[in-house]
Amino acid sequence: MKLSKNHTLPLVLLASVALVWGSTFSIMKNTLARSDVNSFLAWRFIIAAFLMAIARPQSFKHIDRTFLVRGVAIGALLGGGYLFQTFGLTQTTVAKTGFITGLYAVFVPLIAAGIFRDRVSKGQWVAVGLAAIGLAFLSLNGLSIGIGEFLVLCSAILFAFHIVALSHWAPGRDAYALTMIQMATVGVISLIASAKNGLQVPPDHGVWIAIIYCAVFASAIAFMVQTWTQSFMSATTVGVVLTLEYIFAAIFGVLFSHEHMTWRTLLGGAFVMGGLYLIVLIEGRQEVSA
Repeated sequence: MKLSKNHTLPLVLLASVALVWGSTFSIMKNTLARSDVNSFLAWRFIIAAFLMAIARPQSFKHIDRTFLVRGVAIGALLGGGYLFQTFGLTQTTVAKTGFITGLYAVFVPLIAAGIFRDRVSKGQWVAVGLAAIGLAFLSLNGLSIGIGEFLVLCSAILFAFHIVALSHWAPGRDAYALTMIQMATVGVISLIASAKNGLQVPPDHGVWIAIIYCAVFASAIAFMVQTWTQSFMSATTVGVVLTLEYIFAAIFGVLFSHEHMTWRTLLGGAFVMGGLYLIVLIEGRQEVSA
């Protein structure tokens, strides 16, 4: 089967990544209250890189100098995004952080078209707009711009660059090795960021469980899937599909964090799903014409 002409499997796998990332909101909600954020990120990504290295050491033979430089550059974008998002979160609300971070779906086509001259169709722009409206309903109840919101906005831009960079550099490369380099880079960046207060050991088994879950499923596996799927679809499509993360976060919040399902949540989810449905239709037409 030529996956390059079949976008169904990549779309399903990418939606699964959004589900896993959405689940981490509830998992980390209480965990980060007991753990230093930078130390948590350092443990998460260093463990992810280590597990990937020992699970498939033969991947190192696919890494040349150019591959390493590009992998570190992509990882630096991802690590910077996490750091800006984390610091911003300490200065603003979770809801605002979720919405502003999700704006990477809007920034991706702007960056792809403006810098890399990628073609973004009218249908894709409509899908991006629907996703952005949905995120607003899901997350916002008034918006004031302060230092926290500005930092999270910076993270959204970095995440968008990360998605676009993957779309240009992932095709034809070993997805496993590229993911491993990204995880190691983010781990080192987080380790440096934690130097001020020192790398802290997780205080209890609950934090360790959260770290292992995030390292294995939300980092190593999730980013490997994202890296691989971006060999088969545009950066704009990826940005829209990943907005599902915030729908899944809302669902997990209702199931496990005793949050309430509101009309805003339902309406926002409907807009996001509308954008996703449009993207699926566009990808399907491209697949038929390919």
